[in-house]
Amino acid sequence: MADDLGDEWWTQGDDSGSLEVEEDTPPSTEEQQIKSTSNKRKSEKPTQENTKKKKRKETNQKECFITQETSEEKGDKESNTKKKRRKKKKTITDVLASSEAVPGSPADLRRLLKTHYSQTRSVIEQEELTLPDSSFLNINDLTHSLSSYLKEVCPKWAKLQKQHTETRSIILLIVCGSALRTIDLIKQLVAFKGQAKVQKLFARHIKLDDHIKVLGKGVTHIGVGTPGRIAALLEKEGLTIQGLRYLIFDWNYRDQKKRRMVDIPEVKTDLLKIMDYGVVQSCREGAVKIGLF
Repeated sequence: MADDLGDEWWTQGDDSGSLEVEEDTPPSTEEQQIKSTSNKRKSEKPTQENTKKKKRKETNQKECFITQETSEEKGDKESNTKKKRRKKKKTITDVLASSEAVPGSPADLRRLLKTHYSQTRSVIEQEELTLPDSSFLNINDLTHSLSSYLKEVCPKWAKLQKQHTETRSIILLIVCGSALRTIDLIKQLVAFKGQAKVQKLFARHIKLDDHIKVLGKGVTHIGVGTPGRIAALLEKEGLTIQGLRYLIFDWNYRDQKKRRMVDIPEVKTDLLKIMDYGVVQSCREGAVKIGLF
């Protein structure tokens, strides 16, 4: 017993020493694996969240760029359409289609002659070429047909028809804008012309020399045609104005494009040429009357 008590008890291992040794011992491989995996998961979580945030930012930026590009394209298209609308000018058809039909008046013809002669004639010559009110027939109020209008303004037609015997001359000259309109007006003359001989005067399918021969052979009472052919006949002296009594302009008629005869530049210039061949002077002297049908 003494030996047992006398043993050096402090040299024997106690619990506290064993605990300190266990704490200082390195962890096992399994524990290291568990810790490494946990650390990886912790490290992977923020990286995944960062990548997601980056992707969201990139997509948002792309959407912003796309919306900006689309908005810029829309703005460019709208600006181009506005420019096109601004550049588009109104045509004669647009203006006449929007305006109401108004019958022609002597003031319209006077204005046309004034603008034409102002470029080539002096002020004194222009005054000598003005047309007085007595040179014009009654105005067509857009309710007449051609026959009814002529019956009103030419009440002594039958007598004039019998008295006319000159070749290369006509009593009644009707000026219109096209060959098709010429044929239409000739059909409308049936109720008015009686026994009078009517001659169509346009360039389509008919040569100028043939017209001169026809007018030189027999008596023609009424001539219906275009300004170009009539001006050419007057220039070649195949037609004269010596027997002319009535000059009717198809003034109010509008074609498919809503244009009148005087709205077409080439037709208007030929019409003014007719007036240069002594028509204005004959009107001032009272030999010729002008009607605006």
